[in-house]
Parts: sequence; C-alpha cells; structure tokens
Amino acid sequence: MNHTARLDRLDALRAVAMLWMTLFHFCFDLNWLGLVPRQNFYADPFWTWQRTAIVSLFLFTAGMGQAVALHSQGLGARPWSQRLDRRFWRRWAQVAGCALLVTAGSVVAFPHSFIYFGVLHGLALMLVVARCSAGWGLWLWVAGVMAIFLKYVAETIINTSAGWHFLNEKAFNWLGFIGQKPVTEDYVPLVPWLAAVWWGLAAGQWVLRHRPHWLAGGGPGVRTLAPLGRWSLSYYMLHQPVLLGGLLAYQWWAAR
Repeated sequence: MNHTARLDRLDALRAVAMLWMTLFHFCFDLNWLGLVPRQNFYADPFWTWQRTAIVSLFLFTAGMGQAVALHSQGLGARPWSQRLDRRFWRRWAQVAGCALLVTAGSVVAFPHSFIYFGVLHGLALMLVVARCSAGWGLWLWVAGVMAIFLKYVAETIINTSAGWHFLNEKAFNWLGFIGQKPVTEDYVPLVPWLAAVWWGLAAGQWVLRHRPHWLAGGGPGVRTLAPLGRWSLSYYMLHQPVLLGGLLAYQWWAAR
C-alpha cells in the first residue's frame, strides 16, 4: 500500500478538526473584538462542548498518526526506548518549539490568562507517553478510561481534602489533577486528554492490522482535505494570526 494513499483519510479527518477549530476561533475572535453580541466561551455549553470535541478529535488523530508512524517504521514491537528514534525527536522538537511560541504570543495578548499548558504543550508530552505505551495493546483502551476516571476522582479528593490543594498550583497543572480549572486561555493536561491519544493509538493499531483499506484512497472530498491535514502544525500556528489580522484590518477599514 502506498504510504501517502494510506494516510489520505487520516489526514482528511485531521483536516476536519483543523477547519472546525478555525471556525470556533473565528467566532471567538469576533466575540473578543466586540464584533458580535457578547458570548461566554468559557461557560456556555454550546462553546465548551465544541472545544472538547475539537480537541478530542485532534488528539485522537494524533494517536492514530503515531500508530501509522510506528507501523511504517517497523518500531511497534521494539522496546519503548527504541521507539523514541531520531525522526520522532525531530518532530517532537517542532511541536515543543511551537508550544513555546504559543505561550510567548499569549503573554502579549492575554497577560493575565496566558497559555502555559495548552494543546501543543499537552501534545508534546502525550506523544512521548504514546510512544512508550504503544506496546500495551488492548490495555490502551482501559488506560484511556482510567485517565478520564482519574480526573473526577482527583477533583473530588482535592476539593474535600486540604492536603491536596497544592495540585492546583501551576507547577502541577500539567498533570490535570485539579480541583478547579486554572485561569488560562487554553488548558490541555495529561488527565483526561491522554485518553483521546491512547484511544487513537489503539484504534490506529487495530485498523492497520485488520482493516488497512479503511485508510486508503478516498473520493474528491478526501483528496481535497488531505493536504491540509498533512500540514496541521503549520496551519495551527498561522490560522489565528491570519484571522486576527484580517479582523483587525476590517475594524480599521470600517472605522475610517
């Protein structure tokens, strides 16, 4: 099977997440700039559930992408240390570097709620965990359930026991064991979001073993979306500056 063709449907699915994210951020930017009636993106379920779905889909496809990468490189059955190869670390450095740029940009835009552990920060750490745990097989599904379960257990314990309140501090927020959500524009810790990556990894491994044709080919829609999915990191980094730049230019032009 041709490697590029094999990835087309996965890349198209990732592109769907990216386009949905773009629409969400466009609405957020319109709201932030006061161009539409005020919406509460932090509490209104219409927006919060969309964010959950977008991030889940994005991380799920990241997990599937790791399954494909390990399969194509013949690393799936090797010890976890050998799965962290040079190619992996090169891609990881790109994700981590972009995460730092997101933090720097958010400090300027949102000085009181800047992003210190958002989706790219979480993804960088989850990619390492995914590579190390790729040999768990069916236990990946169980691990995902436990990641979600631990979120609610931790929240209950922290809110009822003063001895665990230190987990609400920023230094520990990356774990996700919190009693209250921190003040930040984007927050994607290990728990519970690692569930989406583990399930994507498990699903990808199953598909590659039993239904590899599901990832092959596709119609005109798939072929149109797939290139965007292959450039997801670049798109992620550029879409907000483009959206905001366009809206600010419109505000300037409308005020003339």
